[in-house]
Amino acid sequence: MSSISIIGTGNMARTLGARAIAGGNTVQVMGRDRSKAADLATTLGGGATTGEWGTVPAGDIVIVALLHDGVVPAVVQYGDALAGKVIVDISNPFNATFDGLAHSEETSIAQEVAKVAPAGAGVVKAFNTVFRQVLDKGRPDVFVAGDDVQAKAQVEAFVKSLGMRPLDVGGLTMAHRLEGAGVVTVGLANHGMGHLEFTLGITELPV
Repeated sequence: MSSISIIGTGNMARTLGARAIAGGNTVQVMGRDRSKAADLATTLGGGATTGEWGTVPAGDIVIVALLHDGVVPAVVQYGDALAGKVIVDISNPFNATFDGLAHSEETSIAQEVAKVAPAGAGVVKAFNTVFRQVLDKGRPDVFVAGDDVQAKAQVEAFVKSLGMRPLDVGGLTMAHRLEGAGVVTVGLANHGMGHLEFTLGITELPV
């Protein structure tokens, strides 16, 4: 199983932390507010621990569970503390009307993370096309993008431990496409489906 550090204390941190522990992984919670991190670790149980913001995470895989505009600044602040780690960006950079992206068409949050990540760190985009409600109780497909083959393999093994299916979509440039898929899920939630209890996935036809 995997050792996971989660940067953030919000709903996605709570949901991924709970699924990680249920899957037999070790979990550390790191938040700017140490008391919130401690409260979340207590709620998660399963031996979850806390770590001081900006220090070296205990986990080999570091999930940055922050709003999109906080992801790159957090990675910059952690700096060399993330050397050798697998950094997972789960964010969706929605624009103000939730029908597009907040950044240019030439990049993604994960690609911007890769620009500031320390040497030896691998960057992977994952989980952004799955609503928290589905992560909480479902077994969705999880699309994974990244240039570092070993980093992707570690994330894929972690996804499998959650009872979910990882699907490799290619290199880190595909993170931009995954963010676009995140916009599609919101469009479906607001129009075609009318709720959040669904996910995007792949259905294989019988041969």
